[in-house]
Amino acid sequence: MRFTEDFKDYELIDANNGKRLERWGNIWLIRPDPQAMWNLPCDNKLWGRADAVYHRSNSGGGYWETLKKVPDVWSIGYKGLTFNLKPMGFKHTGLFPEQSVNWDLMSDLIKQANRPIKVLNLFAYTGGATLACLKAGANVTHVDASKGMVAWAKENANASGLADRPVRWLVDDCVKFVQREIRRNNKYDAIVMDPPSYGRGPNGEVWKLENNLTELLELVDKVLVDKPLFFLLNSYTAGMSHTVLDFMVKQIIGKNRKGTVSTDEIGLKVSKRDLILPAGNTTIWK
Repeated sequence: MRFTEDFKDYELIDANNGKRLERWGNIWLIRPDPQAMWNLPCDNKLWGRADAVYHRSNSGGGYWETLKKVPDVWSIGYKGLTFNLKPMGFKHTGLFPEQSVNWDLMSDLIKQANRPIKVLNLFAYTGGATLACLKAGANVTHVDASKGMVAWAKENANASGLADRPVRWLVDDCVKFVQREIRRNNKYDAIVMDPPSYGRGPNGEVWKLENNLTELLELVDKVLVDKPLFFLLNSYTAGMSHTVLDFMVKQIIGKNRKGTVSTDEIGLKVSKRDLILPAGNTTIWK
């Protein structure tokens, strides 16, 4: 499992009884996490320092309970990048800190390439991977179906001093965008994508990763150059095993290309316990 020890502004302080206690800069939050399924003794005074708690609702969704004053928006940094955070619906803050290991990996590969690199970031959310690739010197196309998320990513780029870097910010359906890029014969040196486990399109179309991943991989394969720098797929879907993801990327992305494929868990180190909390899988072709 890969995990970072370099994210000074984020800390997973404890994980217990289905919850996380986290520090985001100087804001402490408690959020649900089904992976923390153990129920061990914990430091109640430490957990009592939380500024806000997210409570799940039995009917779906949930709400934030503010225990102390929490700003509407605050910022944290990682290796020269700045991210604006805020408590969102369904427990999120606008950033997945476990992904920092992948930001570092992509950044290193781009710098080592010593040539112009065009990156396509699909399901790009608030732009963690986009910012890392821009800072490393790549030209990035950032695509997400949510207008709010793309606007948020732009704010993060501005806060990070990257607003003048070569980037296209696109509010679009990722599958339809790739289909158009195929027709336009546009190609990319690297692709990173973080598709959702489940979702619905604007016309009620149902997206389910287990059912649609093969089609998605076959599409993005057609917009990768013959000799790409990397392809990176993130998955938070519990039913998708390492072996399945590894095999699919080998068979589709790696079929006619020389390279290596690896799949592993990424996670977060728990400060108060001798463990790493799993936080999804990453499959990498390079």
